[in-house]
Amino acid sequence: MASLPGAAPVFDYTKAFSRNIGWVTVAEQTQLRQSRVAIAGLGGVGGAHLLTLARLGLSHFNIADFDDFDVHNMNRQAGAFMPFMGQPKIDTIAQLARDINPEVDLRLFSQGVTTENVDEFLKDVDVYVDGLDFFALPARRMVFAKCREKGIPALTAAPLGMGVAFLYFSPNGMSFEDYFKVKGHEPQEQYARFIAGLSPAMMNRDYLVAPESVNFQEKRGPSTIMACDLCAGVMGTNVLKILLQRGEIKAAPWGMHFDAYHQRLKHTWRPFGNANPVQQLLLKFIRPKLRGKPSNR
Repeated sequence: MASLPGAAPVFDYTKAFSRNIGWVTVAEQTQLRQSRVAIAGLGGVGGAHLLTLARLGLSHFNIADFDDFDVHNMNRQAGAFMPFMGQPKIDTIAQLARDINPEVDLRLFSQGVTTENVDEFLKDVDVYVDGLDFFALPARRMVFAKCREKGIPALTAAPLGMGVAFLYFSPNGMSFEDYFKVKGHEPQEQYARFIAGLSPAMMNRDYLVAPESVNFQEKRGPSTIMACDLCAGVMGTNVLKILLQRGEIKAAPWGMHFDAYHQRLKHTWRPFGNANPVQQLLLKFIRPKLRGKPSNR
């Protein structure tokens, strides 16, 4: 029934997400509504993941982030609007999710994910969605290890140039550590291995027109909204498939990279992860790129 003129609109879950029906059944929509997803990091991809999944009708989330919005987030982050500058990302994104679905159940972790709260962060969770900053590798390793320990499927979608690289870590398949093989290495080598594992296809490297914009010493690099939006679409689709058991998702050491700039899709298979000979050659290419001098700003 339509609202009367001047009356406050009334939220109706069934009506709000009725256009999902057809791609999912009514019973499947109910299953999505009852599922719980954890998202760590609410910046470039994490905020987009939450809002995409909220529009899919998921209604239970554990979300974590400790950062505030700043103007340099404007080019890509879902909650980056001038009125929200200086505000905590977690509060802003949580409110945007409530604006989509006022009934959404959000458990907020405003200190981020830590060794002290990771068990609570993953409590009751059906799927973990990775939205952590690229440089938050220690936290990422911790969360993926906990997911494996608890039998939780863990997914990551990396925004690369104008494309997306997707990896799925099944609780029964290859682990994050076995794939990336960063343990025991110095931080710079860990980042090199993380890049190589995220993007074995490396399709984005040939259209980086200002290489000086990448500086690992200063922990910064270029980004695009197109990549973040592609990540959200790929992530939402795969979360749906896992929650509804809708067919196979190839787990690591399989990976997928779609690059919209080149209009190309590649599936990669790297047995032994970064110990694979192809990956060892890729690492020889990547390592010198991480040794650049800090730029003057």
